[in-house]
Amino acid sequence: MTASVLRALHHDRAPGDPLVVPGPWDAGSARVFVEAGFPTLATPSAGVAASLGYEDGATPADEMFAAVARIVRAVPASVPVSADIEAGYGLDPRELVERLLGTGAVGCNLEDSAEGGLVDAERQADRLARVREAAGDALFINARVDTYVRGVADPGQAIERARLYVAAGADCVYPIMAPPEALPALAAAVPVPLNALARPDGPAPRRLGELGATRITFGPGLQRRTMAALRETADELRKH
Repeated sequence: MTASVLRALHHDRAPGDPLVVPGPWDAGSARVFVEAGFPTLATPSAGVAASLGYEDGATPADEMFAAVARIVRAVPASVPVSADIEAGYGLDPRELVERLLGTGAVGCNLEDSAEGGLVDAERQADRLARVREAAGDALFINARVDTYVRGVADPGQAIERARLYVAAGADCVYPIMAPPEALPALAAAVPVPLNALARPDGPAPRRLGELGATRITFGPGLQRRTMAALRETADELRKH
């Protein structure tokens, strides 16, 4: 599967019909989502970390890439997989792209946080440009904007970063944790698809699409819901 197929899935969508992209954390969950009919998948780093026994952000690069490769192998070649590779594990952009494409993934999330704070926006844009240069058209780049995560509520700062990242070659921008009411302004200001995070206590994916999101992802939410259901099953077993 090529990145061009993944790009095409993001375009020409009606406002109430966003691309809903579940996040598998292992091969088994990936197969379940594909069998349910989802056309593309996006691994969540926190969900993968939990499945491997690590805290979020503590997964070694080798293990993360290996997990992504297992997920890609588990699904049909017609299903493009994007991978959350956090801030890039300190790898040079060329090596990062080489290792990511080696897993079979055709897309990635790259975040603009490091060591608990926001990376300088110009520096992040330069890094994204170098990733784009190394990848050419072979990679769909979803540039995560972490202003809301870091307590910066001003949508103007998210928009400024998003525009820099688009100019650097990002295919999509992801202002993670942006409040639903901020989505219309963000979507209007950014000339590429907008990724929104669906949360259990927030609007449904269709509503997020109506507000301006083109792509809906869930972070580790689906893995956590599955573990909660498993815990209920385990508690029931203990009663008998």
